[in-house]
Amino acid sequence: MTAEVPVEGLMTVATPGVADMEKGLSSTVSKESKERTTSSQTASHESAATAVQPEVDLSDPTLPVNWSIGKKYFNLLVPAMLTFVVSFGSSIYTPAIPDVMRDFRVSETVAILPLTTYVLSLAFSGMISAPISETMGRLGTYRYLIPLAAVFTLACGFAPNFAALCILRFFSGFFGSATFAVSAGTGADLFAAQDRALPGSLQLFAPFLGPAMGPFIGGFVTQGNGWKWSQYALTIILVAAYLPVWLLEETYLKVILARRQKATEGAVIVDDGKPKPKASTLLLGVLFITLLRPMKMLVTEPIVIFLSLYVAFNFAVVFSFFGSIPYVFYGVYGFDREMTGLAFLGLGFGCLLAIPTYVYIDKITFMKEWHKNNSDGQSGNIAPEHRLWPAMIGGFGLPIGLFWFGWSAQKDVHYIVPILGLVPFGWGNLCIFIATAIYLLDTYAALTAASAIAANGLLRYILGATFPLFTVQMYEKLGIGWASSLLGFLSLAMLPIPWVLYKWGPQIRARSKFETNEIQHEGNNP
Repeated sequence: MTAEVPVEGLMTVATPGVADMEKGLSSTVSKESKERTTSSQTASHESAATAVQPEVDLSDPTLPVNWSIGKKYFNLLVPAMLTFVVSFGSSIYTPAIPDVMRDFRVSETVAILPLTTYVLSLAFSGMISAPISETMGRLGTYRYLIPLAAVFTLACGFAPNFAALCILRFFSGFFGSATFAVSAGTGADLFAAQDRALPGSLQLFAPFLGPAMGPFIGGFVTQGNGWKWSQYALTIILVAAYLPVWLLEETYLKVILARRQKATEGAVIVDDGKPKPKASTLLLGVLFITLLRPMKMLVTEPIVIFLSLYVAFNFAVVFSFFGSIPYVFYGVYGFDREMTGLAFLGLGFGCLLAIPTYVYIDKITFMKEWHKNNSDGQSGNIAPEHRLWPAMIGGFGLPIGLFWFGWSAQKDVHYIVPILGLVPFGWGNLCIFIATAIYLLDTYAALTAASAIAANGLLRYILGATFPLFTVQMYEKLGIGWASSLLGFLSLAMLPIPWVLYKWGPQIRARSKFETNEIQHEGNNP
């Protein structure tokens, strides 16, 4: 199954030329499709070693997939913490917006722009992380880009004018977010597909928890200290999360094998015998996989279109809370900046509940079918639609949470009630995101899966960057109840998307113009 292929590894294939890229991708995909019956561990190793393929002993204890469980989780959680801090950096700024308005003499909408530029930069993370991961491995991205993000973050606190603040925030997010795609690849390096429910949930939980915690911390550090301390505090936290990176070991199998071969033979040869591609060729390949093909898939591929729209809308609503929650708790309950930050903990608690929910549902649905197939000698190949159950169930949490939040935010209702309304939204949102991300990986073969994920991220961050710009105006015009209800009705309209894919996904996959998973074993196909 394609979920066994590291996402970042897929995005960093070395090709002899852009003109040959699609042919190379097709051959890679076809080879993988013909080898569906291999074990998940073998597939993970083979896919990661497309460029350098010496003899590999899959039982070698030095390979990342065979490390001890403690070592695996250490190498997983340190990058996950980096993704938490980078996503946390998007929202730590929001409590300081009134200070920015005062210091730079700009309107509230304009003062939100540094949030917008930061979130927008996250959409292009793969463009820089892919070439570095290809040449330096996962550690190259962690070790050399996070310091750049810290430098730009610190510089934000010294921005001489508002335009400089917007630009510096963009580059802070751009360099920091490169860890997102690489972190996903690290998880795939360490765990076989059937073992990824818990580690995968933790990986995706971290960047979703960050935006919920940002206003909480930001409210305390900027109260009485000014907006600059949101950036100083972020720099300090980023440096603290960065230090353990130097204790990590390389997990990208392709790079590990290349280094071993270089040590023993004195040279690294790619699998077709040709020299390694030029930097310009690799860059064009990265653009193709992370930008050009994702844009094509967003307009031609039904699975990618509807899942990306669903996830992007949910993500945008999260960022709209950065405007709506202060509007509600300032205006209705008279909260100060610090107390308003506490209201975001409802979202964080909902995200926390999503982890055991996803793990349990995956166990009784996907893993149940996986074990059944294994016992039948079918190597655990399962129709990817079984991955959608958490999204199908979690989808109900979004409209419930939005209606609850909107209509309970009244002076005669205790403030804890609308805060609790954020819990089902945060729970459902993360359930949907984890399930749909893994479904896309299982649905599309090899490099196409990387482009599908990139398409999802591109739309997600674009909507997330724009929604805060009109949220307050919407709440002022419609009122708290109806503004939240508008979002609730939209989430209700999108709720059938995973249900439709669960029912008709195999037929949709069969008609795709891209290479997809064609597994439809009797008893597995929903």
